[in-house]
Amino acid sequence: MLELVMNIATYSLPFLFVLTVVVFFHELGHFLVARWCGVKVDVFSLGFGPELYAFNDRKGTRWRLAAVPLGGYVKFHGDPSGAGAPDPSCIETLPPEERAITFFAQPVAKRAAIVIAGPLANFILATAIYSALFFSYGRVVLTPRVAAVIPGGIAEAAGFQRGDLVLTINGAPIESFGKMQEIVSGASGKPLTIVVRRGDQEVTLGATPQLREIETSLGKTKVGMLGLQASDDPADMREERYGLVNSVRLAFSETWMVVDRTFSYLGGLLAGREAADQLSGPIGIAQVSGQMAKAIAKVGVWPLFNLIAIISTSIGLLNLMPVPMLDGGYLLFYGIEAVRGRALTERTQEYAFRVGLAMVCSLMVFSTYNDIARLIHKIAGGGS
Repeated sequence: MLELVMNIATYSLPFLFVLTVVVFFHELGHFLVARWCGVKVDVFSLGFGPELYAFNDRKGTRWRLAAVPLGGYVKFHGDPSGAGAPDPSCIETLPPEERAITFFAQPVAKRAAIVIAGPLANFILATAIYSALFFSYGRVVLTPRVAAVIPGGIAEAAGFQRGDLVLTINGAPIESFGKMQEIVSGASGKPLTIVVRRGDQEVTLGATPQLREIETSLGKTKVGMLGLQASDDPADMREERYGLVNSVRLAFSETWMVVDRTFSYLGGLLAGREAADQLSGPIGIAQVSGQMAKAIAKVGVWPLFNLIAIISTSIGLLNLMPVPMLDGGYLLFYGIEAVRGRALTERTQEYAFRVGLAMVCSLMVFSTYNDIARLIHKIAGGGS
């Protein structure tokens, strides 16, 4: 029994830490911009349900920690439900001075700024974490040297040999094996011109990466591959340290890479090149959070914070999707309002919110199903 409790704690506590950090910064973005725009915030809540702890600040906002720590919300003045949907009957009962500080009394531009501030805060958090990691730890760079060519693979057919040092791909200089992987993984079906140094010569090779399915900590994914193995020789590894400016520059690049991979996956999903079973939900995130927490004793905190940066970027992107109930859905409504000169009718918005809620719930159910299916498969396969 004790072992079961320990296992639950091992996965649930890191998951709650990751989720709380991401949600806090998302809601903080909404909160800060709302304050700057003159909107009163009644409640800032981490979690849902009964209060565990709460206090009121000098401006009347109630900061609360709730019993169900799976998300959070900011409730603006004049919004009794906290859902962000206008309630004319409630607003009309307010005196003019209070009505002026409600969210719905603000012009479209201010409302849009408040809404988009949440996803932007997620991107800022991710960039800040990556900047701190690069500045504090640097990174280990693996020389793009070929240690082995997988028999029967694309690389063997293209003429790669053990010991080849990759110099350029389609004219772009390659400084690390990771950079080569990044280019190859996103170039499935696209021909690449690769220049390698072989002894004292430079050899030009042509290869087209083939889409392969690989297993990751969040499930299966498909990437372009050539069939090359990286060198594990310590002589081909070097540690690079960065100043603040370069750390921030690399952080922006790392955040954008997560965005680019997400869009590539969504595009592949729509085109039928990707499988929907790659989607992960809370259970999958909890598993990875637990694994990252276990690694702290061996390699430090950077894997856990790297996960926070990835999740934060993903949450920011998800919320920008033009689906009612998400921030992107509100932005869509405000865009329509700006073009029409008036908001959509209350009835239209209500139906849109119902559709959006159904879509979000369906996504959660489907991603959770994927997580459970992966767990069952792992258990049935003896943990392999």
